[in-house]
Parts: sequence; structure tokens; C-alpha cells
Amino acid sequence: MSIPLSYTWRNLAARKLTTLLTACGMALVVFVFATVLMLEEGLRRTMVDTGSPDNVIVTRRSAGTEVQSLVERDQAAIVENQPEVAYGINGAHLASKETIVLIALAKRDSNKASNVLIRGVGQKGIELRPQVEIMEGRMFHPGSTEIIAGKNIAERYKGAGVGETLRFAQREWTVVGIMDAGKSGFDSEIWGDVDQLMQAFRRPVYSSVILKLNDAATFPQLKSRIENDPRLTLEAKRESVFYAEQSQVLANFIRYLGMMLSIIFSAGAIIGAMITMYASVANRATEIGTLRALGFRRRNILSAFLVEALMLGAAGGVIGLTMASFMQFFTISTMNWQSFSELAFSFILNLEIILKSFAFALIMGVVGGFLPAARAARLKIVDSLRAV
Repeated sequence: MSIPLSYTWRNLAARKLTTLLTACGMALVVFVFATVLMLEEGLRRTMVDTGSPDNVIVTRRSAGTEVQSLVERDQAAIVENQPEVAYGINGAHLASKETIVLIALAKRDSNKASNVLIRGVGQKGIELRPQVEIMEGRMFHPGSTEIIAGKNIAERYKGAGVGETLRFAQREWTVVGIMDAGKSGFDSEIWGDVDQLMQAFRRPVYSSVILKLNDAATFPQLKSRIENDPRLTLEAKRESVFYAEQSQVLANFIRYLGMMLSIIFSAGAIIGAMITMYASVANRATEIGTLRALGFRRRNILSAFLVEALMLGAAGGVIGLTMASFMQFFTISTMNWQSFSELAFSFILNLEIILKSFAFALIMGVVGGFLPAARAARLKIVDSLRAV
């Protein structure tokens, strides 16, 4: 014979203020926990969506990032003519030789300077990124000092809007378009003609070569040939893998810092739940004695109080997740420690994060309610009935 759930629910409803305060304390912890997971997922999704599994990026061996990479012109020519590289409509290889440069731009709101990544691309580079669309203005003309800015750059930095101009590398560059890259890392870049940018920055070498495979299954052969060629000091990676690796350092920092904060805050929430449940046991000692006298066993008392603690945790989980869901409307920016440029990304809430956060709330409820529930179950019938 078990104690009805309605009994537990009525006890929580009878202590509205205490129940609300305890649930809100747990909700704040769940909010922090879920927000950290959403932040990490947003960063990961942004970087993974930047790359395509059918594309291969070739950089200098052990460079780590395109910013640190150097690819000689003769090496780039060898790479783009590999047999695994797909052909475009005009019969040319789908390969893009690109250069990457960092410049400092002032933010619109604070006037503070921050690093922004400039990518020099050619026509093939644009073809290799079908997720990139011009949402305002037009594409830059090859051989000109025209540039296009990612939507995050246009919103946050001075001079990055359509019709505005930016001065860097001793030239004036006109922004002729804003690109939407589907919330990928390209939204935090500025693109221009590769030859013009290399001349302006006096760079005789490329930073990377992007290739489109005619068959994704041929990647191991291409990788082996490039990395074992004595003329080349390069390495090849799938573009999606390369960009996913770029997020690892920052994602790990966010995860570990967030988990530490969640553990610290959860300790406070658990203590709050424990105090609430101990107070409930003390105030309901006579009820507990009556239940025992009616034939309910100790395990029934224990389970009833644990269910009450779980209800508190569940309420906190629902409130916390509801609060966290609104974070999806915000976009934040931070320094990408791999490329040393600013990267903007959004909070992303998915089913896995919902389940983890709700489970975390229930665990807090169980941990906070177990000792009070055990105390309630150990109360003797006579002592309980004598309690005032």
C-alpha cells in the first residue's frame, strides 16, 4: 500500500511560499547548467556548420589554424591538380586558393577594437560554400577593392555596412554586400578578392587551399598522397573536422567553467531543498505518526518524501529550462583562441540538453530530499504522535 500522490501534492501546495522559493533556487541552477550546454552547443554547431564533409582544407603541416598556415604558390598548384579533386561546370578544378589576414576594427557600440578575420577568396571559393547567400547588396567584383561582410560583422563593427568603407592595408575597401552564412563561422568574416588582398597585404603565399572531392570516399587516398609528397609540407583534413577542431579549446573552457559554476550553485540549491524538507518533516511529525499507525510502512514514508523532493526538482527543472529557452534569441561574441579573431554564435537548445538539464534537476531534488526522507521514515510511531 503506497501513499497517494495527491497527498504529496497537497503538502507542497499547502506550503506555497517555501515550495516556490525552493523551486526557484533549483531553477536558477538549472538555468545556468542549461545555458552552459546551450553555449557549448552553439559554438560547436557554428564551427561544424562552417565546414562541409565533401570539402578538404589543406594547410601547412602542424599549423593548427589558417592564420598560422603558409602554402607556397607551387605547392598550391600541385594540390589543386590532384586526381580526387572535382571539376566545375567550366571544366576547371573546384579548388580555392585563399589567404587569411587579421585586422582590428572598432565596434559600433563601444568603439573598442577587436580582431576580425579577412578572407581572400576567388570565384571557386564562393562556389565551394553554397550555404553563403547575399542577404543585402551584391557579391564583390573580382579584381576590385570591393568586399562583403558577414551579417554579424555588419551589425557589430563600424564601416561594415553596405555602402560604407573600411580602410586597411593602406587602401579604401567598399562594402558592397552582406552575406548570410547560415549561422556558420563565415558570418564573422569579411571576404574580398584573393589577389587584391594579397597585393595589399604584400603576402606572396596563400594560407590554405580548399578542395571539392569528386567522391568523399577518396579522401584517404588524397590525404596520403599530399602528406607523403616530399615536395609538400602540408596536411589535409576534411573541412568539417578542421573547423570542429577550432572550437575545442574554447568549448572545453566553457564546459569546465560552466560545470564548476553549476556544481557550486547546485550545492546551495541542494542545501535549500534539504532545509525545506527537514522543516516539512518537523511540521508533519504527527501526520507521519498517523500514517504509520494506519499501516503505512517506513518505505512508504520514505518514498512519499522522495517523490515530494522529486516534484520540487521537476518544478525547478521546468522553470529553469523555460528561462533558458529565451536565450536562443540572443547572439554573443567572443575571442576564438585558435584564430585570435572574434566569433559570434547563438545559444542552441536541443532535446539532449533538455533531458540532461531535467535529469540534473531531479538529481538535485533526490540528493536534497534523501536525508530528510530517511529521517521521516525512521520516526517512531509513539514519538510522532506525541509531537506537537
